[in-house]
Amino acid sequence: MSYTLRSAPTWCAEEELTMDEGTLREAVVAERRELAGMLGELTTEQWGAPSLCAGWRVREVVAHITMPFRMSVAQFGLEMAKARGNFDRMADRMARRDTARLSDARLLASLRDNVEHPWRPPGGGTAGALSHDVIHGLDISVALGLPRRPPVERIGLILGSMRDRNVRYFGTDLTGVRLEATDLDWHLGDGEPLRGSARDLLLVICGRRIPAELLEGTQAPRYAGRSAGGGDFS
Repeated sequence: MSYTLRSAPTWCAEEELTMDEGTLREAVVAERRELAGMLGELTTEQWGAPSLCAGWRVREVVAHITMPFRMSVAQFGLEMAKARGNFDRMADRMARRDTARLSDARLLASLRDNVEHPWRPPGGGTAGALSHDVIHGLDISVALGLPRRPPVERIGLILGSMRDRNVRYFGTDLTGVRLEATDLDWHLGDGEPLRGSARDLLLVICGRRIPAELLEGTQAPRYAGRSAGGGDFS
């Protein structure tokens, strides 16, 4: 089975969630508010620049982040049926459709107006909503080389809710690698150490190709492939 680099996973099912719901909701609202602030400062050229999501510019990522705010459950089911049950195919089509008909300003307004929206991905709960927004926000900020970083505690909420099936979602090969966060008491796997911030290791798990200078270890070249501030994949 193959996976795209586009859609963030729902890290854990609601019945497995042990974290405080209030803490998660506060994190979701804060993340969306901060993302809106960051996006509001981007130039037109930055909105049209490549993101870490293969084939998507920044504006497609924003369209995807805000897609749940524009779709009813019935509309979602119809679009999934059109895509024959393939979520990535549906998400790609919707992102391209929405960027064709909505201006960057409208997409930004969709985020600003919905920072407290209660959307939760099916089976993912509030932790899934948080991971969705954080990961796709990083798809933008890291690709553009922006200084904005979500608080490490927020990244920790995502990593702390991770299950084996979540790691498998993207099909990233972590064989022989031990991920070790340098700013959080967290590790994953066994083998040669691959060190980086919790933020950057989360992107590694998600299959994103990130700037080589963000990772430390002999295995770093396996997961690097993009220059800071944008550029082609290697």
